[in-house]
Amino acid sequence: MKPNSRLSLPLWEKQYSAPLAPTTRTEMEKRGWDAVDVVFVTGDAYIDHPSFAMAILQRVLEAAGFRVAILSQPNWKSVEDFRQFGKPRLFFAVSAGNMDSLINHYTANKKIRNDDAYSPGGKIGLRPDRATLPYSQRCREAFPGVPVIAGGVEASLRRLAHFDYWSETVRRSILLDSKADLVVYGMGEKNIVQIAQRLAEGKTVRECRDLRSVAYRLGAKEASMISNPNQRKVREPLAGIVEFPFQVIPSFTEVKNDKLQFVEATRQIHLNTNPFNAHALVQFHENEAVVATPPDFPLTQEQMDTLYDLPFTRRPHPKYTEPIPAYEMIKDSVTIMRGCFGGCTFCSITAHQGRIIQSRSPESILREVKKMAADPEFKGVISDIGGATANMYQMRCTRPDVEAKCKRLSCVHPTICKLLGTDHGPLIELMRKVRQEPGIRKVFVASGIRMDLAQLSDEYVKELAEHHTGGRLKVAPEHTHPEVLKLMKKPAVDNFGVFAQQFKEASQEVGKPKQFVVPYFIASHPGSDLEEMIHLAIYLKRNGYRPDQVQDFIPAPFDIATCMWYTGIDPMTGKEVKVARNLRDRKLQRALMQFFKPENWFEVREALVKAGRTDLIGSGCDCLIPAQPPKEAIEAKRAKANQALRHDYTHSIANPAKGEPAGEHPVPPQVPQKGYRPKRTTQRRRNKR
Repeated sequence: MKPNSRLSLPLWEKQYSAPLAPTTRTEMEKRGWDAVDVVFVTGDAYIDHPSFAMAILQRVLEAAGFRVAILSQPNWKSVEDFRQFGKPRLFFAVSAGNMDSLINHYTANKKIRNDDAYSPGGKIGLRPDRATLPYSQRCREAFPGVPVIAGGVEASLRRLAHFDYWSETVRRSILLDSKADLVVYGMGEKNIVQIAQRLAEGKTVRECRDLRSVAYRLGAKEASMISNPNQRKVREPLAGIVEFPFQVIPSFTEVKNDKLQFVEATRQIHLNTNPFNAHALVQFHENEAVVATPPDFPLTQEQMDTLYDLPFTRRPHPKYTEPIPAYEMIKDSVTIMRGCFGGCTFCSITAHQGRIIQSRSPESILREVKKMAADPEFKGVISDIGGATANMYQMRCTRPDVEAKCKRLSCVHPTICKLLGTDHGPLIELMRKVRQEPGIRKVFVASGIRMDLAQLSDEYVKELAEHHTGGRLKVAPEHTHPEVLKLMKKPAVDNFGVFAQQFKEASQEVGKPKQFVVPYFIASHPGSDLEEMIHLAIYLKRNGYRPDQVQDFIPAPFDIATCMWYTGIDPMTGKEVKVARNLRDRKLQRALMQFFKPENWFEVREALVKAGRTDLIGSGCDCLIPAQPPKEAIEAKRAKANQALRHDYTHSIANPAKGEPAGEHPVPPQVPQKGYRPKRTTQRRRNKR
């Protein structure tokens, strides 16, 4: 990240921040630029805050001496927005945003979401489905020949053939569908600077194949140089083709046509996620191939400090007149670490950030806190101090020689590794220093608490209870059934009970007896059928928990749990797994989690009858619902039926008191709604044959 002497930039404008990147040609010209080196295309609103990837990547490029423009939420139906900065000297950097665009757009039931947290005013429709594809296409159309480098969560998790929940198909690598020149997976700060520096020196994208954490395409001629593509053993590098020891995994055709091959590919991909022993992976797509180089090494503490010490304004671009929900939530948060060694099978954090914890120094964190405190708009409350998790700060394997060989996907499941450093001391000391800073009134911890680790430190739990909880502490046991928890790589539910009691006692000790934990659970995860959800519902009733929110499992690309959902097989053990694919079954699981809501009575009864558990209907201690539907349940069912009939078969009678003309008037029909699934143009279901 050494400064590039080619360009000189007037970075510092105020004491703590530097000018924002230009978002229009006018802004570019105001900075005295006639062109830019990199145009960063993103599906999110432009927010110059270190919690947003575009902000970090833009700042790190600018610090290295490159001119960067931000093209935020462009009109992808036209090429004009992509031409406004002129031809970029080096490349287009394309990202769908902080989230996969399809997860951003659709619920677990494939219905369109009502808002987009990363858009002004929460408006939907400001980015396309599979945003990486149309953005890349428009970049190539705007300036043919300019390299297109794709990255971000969407590209990272789709770099190889993957199951796509929204189309219910196995899709090929996004590298081929987008026709990008290169995909950078993972966080990408080191790579984007190295790519820019190499291209500035006159090198080509092809000469970036020796970088880690990238994926690139081999044409038919180059792919043919890999002899015997069905041979799975590790092979030596091929100069200019694959620069690392590599392994050929099942091809796109194989994983698309054979679920067992999909299972094997998933297993090999996840066994090659430790950067210290991972191999490059080669996957054939007919006569071409995609090469994914090994993951990049974790950032050092000094490198982390360099990134987060960059001069962020910590604000959205002033052109936005409406609040951006995601910014409102994280604007007063502080990231202290990256990565997660939990290895939960349904979570993409480990796949994107890595399982090796990368921590900032206390000095860097305190510099950011001082900057926040100096902001006249800051209210003195830090909303969160954490990262991917709240309590893995500075935790790492105590034996680097063992860490370099380890293939374990989780350092804490089925038990906490004896070589894992689990000392909460550095985190406790950091939390104390932050809350003692002048101008800081309160410091909350909103990131997820890893309960099995927290239990190891009574002092940490006491600090949480006394200083960092606003009455309710959110935790995520996720389920209660042992088989489901095993598939999730989560600890037994008894672990949650022990932690809840530990937190309760700590709260009483510090004089806050009304504090309590709020558990979060997942419905319809692989392995969870009606029997397992009834097990969860009984646990909730016995312990007095009434979840106000239900999280449905979404099969995100790349995740191990997604492989289970698609194939019905655990790729790490080869055992069969129960899967609730039917939308009705998923609805019943959600209802069971909120059995106490009267409007769910009919669904809960249907689930209990279907599972043969009518013993839970009545007035017994463990009964989930009464024998007869409550009045609210009947009214909710009637209202739902009326809603289904409304407009099509009813008329409204005029009300003279409201100034309406006398007589019977038909209600204007609603505009027909398109099917909620992507690409579906009618409400009629497609013939799956």
